[in-house]
Amino acid sequence: MTVRPTTAPGDAMQIARSAQSEDWDAIVGAGGDGTINEIVNGLDAPGNCLGIFPLGTANVLASELDLPRSTADMARLIATGATEKIHLPSLNEKRFVMMAGVGFDAKVVAAVTGPVKRRIGKLAYIWKTITGFKRFSSTIYKIEIDGVFHSVASAVIANGHYYGGRFSCAPDARLWSPALHVCLFEKTGAWNALRYTVGLVLGRLSRYRDVSIIVGRSIRIEGNSHDPAQGDGDIIAHLPVEIIADCGSVNVICTSNSATSP
Repeated sequence: MTVRPTTAPGDAMQIARSAQSEDWDAIVGAGGDGTINEIVNGLDAPGNCLGIFPLGTANVLASELDLPRSTADMARLIATGATEKIHLPSLNEKRFVMMAGVGFDAKVVAAVTGPVKRRIGKLAYIWKTITGFKRFSSTIYKIEIDGVFHSVASAVIANGHYYGGRFSCAPDARLWSPALHVCLFEKTGAWNALRYTVGLVLGRLSRYRDVSIIVGRSIRIEGNSHDPAQGDGDIIAHLPVEIIADCGSVNVICTSNSATSP
């Protein structure tokens, strides 16, 4: 076993890329969704095997895979667990695992700085969400999904069904499926951003008439050129963006029933 620490953004991607030339059974990422995102962007061969020690802020992928949180249980799973192939979409040719987004959620992610996140963890996102209701400007985005156009205030493109922890805005999305579930939030303004956030937390988004979910494989989003797009909880591009489903895959170590869990 070889341990290689990261010291700066991009290190995990470079370590994963260089490790492909070596003889190893699996690469294990100890970190959060951002670290795993870097690793999958460094892995190119379809047979790569990825293990995860969830040590980050939200660990959405770990929740999606229903991974144990204790070190001993996770070590045991990595040594003996099954593997499942998950599909990886891309945003402007950079892969993401769980979700991408534009609009309110991407602006919240952009407002959270690294030092603040390391100091207070999830509270950084909660604080920026609360202050963002009035601070972030409203924008209308033009989003094309498999050739059909929509106008929205925000959009979350889900590869899995969890978001921001164990909340869900796309309950039928699964990593094992190559299709993406695009959650469209139609209305702008602070009140509607607050309403959507409450609906997400309470699990009631499906009751909102101005929220819809469209399954697609090719998505293009246009808007203000300086507006950010987030992928797996980090800003990875600015508009316009093109999102393509199933731009590779990776075998993840998980429990044998992860692929069938609700």
